[in-house]
Amino acid sequence: MKDFSNYTSPFSWRYGSDEMRKIFSEENKYKIWRKIWVALAKAQNEQGAVSDDELKDLQDNIENISIERIWEIEKDTSHDVVAAIKEFAENAKIGGGKIHLGATSMDINDNGEIIRYSQALDIVEGKLKKTIHLFAEKIKEYAKTPALAYTHLNPAEPTTLGYRFAFYAQDLLKDLELLKFVKQNLKAKGMKGAVGTAASYGEILDDPEKMEETVMKELGLEADLVSTQVYTRKTDYLIISLLNSIGSSLGKFGNDFRILQTPLYGEWSEPFGSKQVGSSAMPFKKNPINCEKICGLLRILNQYPAAILENATYSYLERTLDDSSTKRIIMPESFLIIDEILKTAEKLISGMVINTEKIKLNLEKYGKFSATEKIIIAAVKKGADRQEMHEVLREISMKAWEDIQNGKENSLEKLILENEEISKYLKDDEIKNLLDATGHTGLASKKALEVVGIIAKL
Repeated sequence: MKDFSNYTSPFSWRYGSDEMRKIFSEENKYKIWRKIWVALAKAQNEQGAVSDDELKDLQDNIENISIERIWEIEKDTSHDVVAAIKEFAENAKIGGGKIHLGATSMDINDNGEIIRYSQALDIVEGKLKKTIHLFAEKIKEYAKTPALAYTHLNPAEPTTLGYRFAFYAQDLLKDLELLKFVKQNLKAKGMKGAVGTAASYGEILDDPEKMEETVMKELGLEADLVSTQVYTRKTDYLIISLLNSIGSSLGKFGNDFRILQTPLYGEWSEPFGSKQVGSSAMPFKKNPINCEKICGLLRILNQYPAAILENATYSYLERTLDDSSTKRIIMPESFLIIDEILKTAEKLISGMVINTEKIKLNLEKYGKFSATEKIIIAAVKKGADRQEMHEVLREISMKAWEDIQNGKENSLEKLILENEEISKYLKDDEIKNLLDATGHTGLASKKALEVVGIIAKL
């Protein structure tokens, strides 16, 4: 039952999935801490520092946890790790005295965070791959569909719709490669104790390096060779940069979608439910709210890398605590933001409405302008001066644009056919064939389908 009388973060219910929220829940955090403590005790048991009975007691009580009790203790200790140790020891009467032996708080918290980030990256990877495959379906469907390209938000030469989708997919493929790199370099602090020298473990154990190796293997982690009291905060920066990069790729898609949904373009539109309301005042409204959500959440995510990089830059000497509050907010929220962006992108790509008639109409209306390049080339092949022909067609194009802006039909074809300079080199039927822009898409469909081939190998 939600408490509606207190502030609740939108990330606790509106943005992100339940599976991602569970990863960054207090329950998951404390369960991971318990797992680390037991793994530590198990490794220390192998070297005789923890007895079999003590280890068994800790293992038997690993799930016997009360977060309410931890929070109650923390009110007195003002230290979450100490509070969790005390609560564990209250339940594990035999082994409780050996919990956290030789460890420092960040041996638990930092390794625990890397586990959570690894879990979260697995979710991101799965959703990212699904999004890429959804784009592949669109690429295949529209690889050969000619559409007007736009530069500076103005009509340019033709492309194909599949080629445009391939551009988004290619960016996401780069993000997937970056994700693999981040996962390969997701190194934990390891069990190195205060300031990272493992001196405290050396007082207890014959082989502290073997102990670290055993714990890391149990936890499924790889430890950095060198740590201070914390793992390098550059790791957090790598993660945030990755999430920001994925967001940027889908942010471009969302912004392009918003433009193409406007009535002046009218080529795409978001899926719109039968009972969905676009405006409380204007019943006719169908707004690109999902694209706007992607772009709005991205504005938040865009600000986070700088703060996380400062955590690495200003972690004075072996550690300071000013990174803690930053990480508590930014790391979970960044994962939840990208989770929501990926979820929303999936909905958009799957349900988007492609207005092929408006695409065709826009191409017919403005595509002739792009064909002027073909006319220049054809005329030059027959002896025309390239610069002179360019100037002739520039003047004609400006006149045709003026007609369109004044609400008249596109007069480009008529003006070209009537031009005596062009007629010296090209016949009317040649000009008419050249003005058909639908085939002027070059390698677009071929390259788009090559991207599909790459995606198929994922």
